[in-house]
Amino acid sequence: EECGAIVKISNNPNDLKKAERIVLPGVGAFADGIKNLIESGWFSIIREEVLVNKIPILGICLGMQIMADSSEENGHHVGLGWIEGRVVKMDASEEVKIPHVGWNNLIVKKRKPLFDLTKEDAHYYFDHSYRFDCSHENISATCLHGNDIVAAVQKENIFGVQFHPEKSQVSGLKIFRSFFNNIKNMDVLDA
Repeated sequence: EECGAIVKISNNPNDLKKAERIVLPGVGAFADGIKNLIESGWFSIIREEVLVNKIPILGICLGMQIMADSSEENGHHVGLGWIEGRVVKMDASEEVKIPHVGWNNLIVKKRKPLFDLTKEDAHYYFDHSYRFDCSHENISATCLHGNDIVAAVQKENIFGVQFHPEKSQVSGLKIFRSFFNNIKNMDVLDA
């Protein structure tokens, strides 16, 4: 609402049929996230709205990770397969602590449409132990945490961020503002 959008939090999958945008949040484990989508009736409706009707979706943290083909978190699990890639455990060392918790800046690869309102030196809040390993063509931003890790992805109407925009203060609000206000149709997405 702070970003000029009318937001509805729903536990009814049929509400998605009226949505102009979808935000898929996520906290927890990959397998549980997929299982919950299927068992609660969201899976088929969200799939139809995103893949057939081309409704823009923004996955946050686990919401982004489940867009991958698979994950190695607690075994091998199949994801939604919307963005080719897999979710793998991050490498820890004396210098690099896992989980990756705290503020980090981004290396933005594609400013439009999600990062067009953000500053170059903006910081975002991260909280994760697994990373999305995907092809460069779908990466819109990375960050450094030991290695270069994927911080944001985009493919057509599908967007995902590893960080938490809802906890990222002004920078996070700008991400939401871009998603809700700048992504109107496929012409914008292809820009």
